[in-house]
Amino acid sequence: MLDMDFIRRNPDAVKRAIINKHEHADVDALLKLDEDRRSVLMQSEQLRSRRNEVSKNIPQLKKKGENVQPLMDEMRQIGDKIKDYEARLADLAPQIEAILMRIPNMTAPDVPVGEDSNDNVQVKAWGERKQFPFTPRPHWEIAKDLGIINFEAATKITGTGFVVYKGVGARFERALYSWMLDLHTTKHGYTEIIPPLMVNRTSMTGTGQLPKLEEDMYLCQADDLFLIPTAEVPVTNVHRDDVLDAERLPICYTAYTPCFRREAGSYGKDTRGLLRVHQFDKVEMVKFVRPETSYAELESLLENAEAVLQALGLEYRVMKLCTGDLSFAAAKCYDIEIWAPGVAKYLEVSSCSNFEDFQARRANIRFREKGGKPRFVHTLNGSGVALARLVATLLETYQQADGSVEIPAVLRPYMGGMDKLAPQE
Repeated sequence: MLDMDFIRRNPDAVKRAIINKHEHADVDALLKLDEDRRSVLMQSEQLRSRRNEVSKNIPQLKKKGENVQPLMDEMRQIGDKIKDYEARLADLAPQIEAILMRIPNMTAPDVPVGEDSNDNVQVKAWGERKQFPFTPRPHWEIAKDLGIINFEAATKITGTGFVVYKGVGARFERALYSWMLDLHTTKHGYTEIIPPLMVNRTSMTGTGQLPKLEEDMYLCQADDLFLIPTAEVPVTNVHRDDVLDAERLPICYTAYTPCFRREAGSYGKDTRGLLRVHQFDKVEMVKFVRPETSYAELESLLENAEAVLQALGLEYRVMKLCTGDLSFAAAKCYDIEIWAPGVAKYLEVSSCSNFEDFQARRANIRFREKGGKPRFVHTLNGSGVALARLVATLLETYQQADGSVEIPAVLRPYMGGMDKLAPQE
């Protein structure tokens, strides 16, 4: 969340950020509630001060034989008023928090103002578009002929938007996330985490999924726990309420998890094959860093995600998101989109975001220099990368005229030396 003092000092800027992100929050109502709270708090503190002063004088007056009954009556009246003020403060607190939780993060100065993804800005591109001597097919046709993905079985088992990987298809999926974890832990300096796949409301609120995105999440109502939409949620909350030693920063974690998203409001959009599924595998990268280094760390995070795609030989572009396409919690974000020749479009496989201290304030994650006061860390995360669309693109990019699919060299050790995916029985 934003610092209340920042909102008091910059109400117009906060209002612009809300509009630019297409969010809805009443800043004026928040400021009025905050003014009421501070007024009540000041009056309560004045009464407490008066009560302390009178309490000190009563014993001395008693010793002198003076009548202290009027002071005792005043003390009771003060006590009653303080209780009234405490009740008022208790009533104001949730009203203030409810609005604060709906105010999005401010955006970095270099984030372009725009309405939607059409206003995102390409900042770099890598690779050359592969040319085929035949018309490239979409991945769902390739996967069906290879016998490596069974969409029909998944629909029977669960419903639309789910996938069953089979045989070498399952091994190919496992090879991808195993290789990515090894890359990030051995080459990029991340520590691997295996987190829970269910989290509580406090965790979801800490990273900004709640209250805004609850309808997009899978909720287990009996226990009031959510299936994770991304490993960002449990991994970031590893340090909720912690005060970290400054010498430990940056702290970099990576995690493979399945991810679960209802995608409410997205039905009918890109539903063929692996383009939009409700359960998908992903390798996530999360960083806890000093505020002064967070934007350099964002560029490093982006490079780590790009390294995955470069090693796989995939054409991609990096887009800087405009305000209207930026997430609720992010101050700045890069999306990486890979070219899928079978469907002839770019597919997003990674978002690399800097949240500055927005998540840290919600989750109370701080650090301290020796002899200094605790400060909020900056948090970052990025997909390193999401697999469903990556698998789709690999099948389409490396498809051969005979129906087989070449396996990228970096994955072959994880595939028992196999160099191609061929039709399965």
